[in-house]
This record gives sequence, structure tokens and C-alpha cells, in this order.
Amino acid sequence: MAIVKSFRGLRPPREIARDLACLPYDVMNAEEASEMARGKECSLLHITRAEIDLPAGTDTHSDEVYKKSVENFALWRKKGWLMQDDQPCFYIYAQTMAGRTQYGIVGCASVDDYLEGVIKKHELTRPDKEQDRMVHIRTNNANIEPVFFTYPAVNELDAIVKKIIRKQKPEYDFIAEDGFGHHFWVIRDPETIKRIEQLFIDKVPFTYVADGHHRTAAAALVGKEKRESNPENTGTEEYNYFLAVHFPDNQLRIIDYNRTI
Repeated sequence: MAIVKSFRGLRPPREIARDLACLPYDVMNAEEASEMARGKECSLLHITRAEIDLPAGTDTHSDEVYKKSVENFALWRKKGWLMQDDQPCFYIYAQTMAGRTQYGIVGCASVDDYLEGVIKKHELTRPDKEQDRMVHIRTNNANIEPVFFTYPAVNELDAIVKKIIRKQKPEYDFIAEDGFGHHFWVIRDPETIKRIEQLFIDKVPFTYVADGHHRTAAAALVGKEKRESNPENTGTEEYNYFLAVHFPDNQLRIIDYNRTI
């Protein structure tokens, strides 16, 4: 059964969330990333695509880029643009496109689940892309971006999410430049957190990578590295888990993905 655990998230203040939010690192080149971050001093792209803060033409896989990412990550925390919650939480992240909204549970997936096949994959990964994100995770000692998972819907999990979004004001609620809506709630109640964790164990036999195969592989392999280098590893350390948003399959809309040859 799937292990999904709560964690102490690093999050922005409400007033800068829209400017800090960005597209995944791998859907743009350096020039596009630089343009998207223009006028947004706190954009997360300065961490996920740190080459935008270096001279044009800098090799995106150079040591300078990873060092700049680490420098920016530390600066964002120093400035209060990323602040860590004081207790482990689950989070609800919702996306709205063309009037349709889907709601996912943000929690940490298990490295063991990835290594043992509880987390199912449908793509092969490229070693160079895997290595890039492994270095990024290793040097920052953090999962800066989540991966997109899905799972067989569980009625009680759906009911928990529905209750929270009805009763609780979202922490973030904005429309991005591309017209997509983004909505985010924090789950702090210990009993609710405990119940969510147990429902994944009891009711969800497998989770599935919907998007982010390279980030998933990189996060799991870095976690494996860290546990192998720690002779006192207990399995409870944070590196045994990685960041994922879990959307139930009854809410997903499958969109075609076309390539021209």
C-alpha cells in the first residue's frame, strides 16, 4: 500500500505567491525562463533555472548554475520569500483550466515505494536529465518542485478534501498569466493528517507518475544515496521521502500530447 506523509513545507507569503509561482523547470529553455522571470524578483525560476542569473550562454549543467541555485535558495529563505511551516502538514493544491478544477493532496511519497514498484511509471528516463535534477536536489538538499502523481480515488479522501475546501479559506488563490487558476489550502489538524496517511496505506495499492518521471527518479535516487551513506538510517529521515501532489483518478482529464516529426 502507498505511503504518503505530511511534512513541513517551505512556502511564500500570500502577497508574493503569484510572482513566486512558475512553470516546471523542463518546459522552457533558458531564454524563455529568463523572459518569464522578468520583473519577478522572487520567481522560483531563479532557483529551478538559476542560469537566468548568469551570463547568456552559460552551460545549464555547469557547477556555476547549481551553485547559483543554492545561493538563491538561501537568499529566498533569508528574505522571507520561503518560510517553513512550524509543524508537519498536508496541503491541498487545486488547478483550474477552462472552468474545470481538480484537487490534489500534497504530501511526501516514499523512496521505498519508488524502488519497490508501488509507484508505477509509464516512461523511460534519460540519464542526462536524471543526473541534472539529482545534482540540483543534492546541492540544494531540497525538493524545489513537486511531481504529479495520480491514484485510484478513495471516497473518504475525496470527502476530506471536499470538507476542507468548503469550510476553509484558501491560503493562496490566484490566476496565473496563462489563465490557469491556482488554489491552495493547508491541513494542520493532527487527526485529519493521521487519517489521510492511514487511508493511503489502507486503500491505495499503487500510485502512478502522471508527470515528472525524471524528477521522481532523481529524488528517489538521491534519497537512496543519502540512506546508503548513513549507517544509522532508520527510515524516518526526510530524505526517505520526496515531494508529490496526488490527484485522484476520478478528477483527471487526459489531454493528448502531440509531436511533429
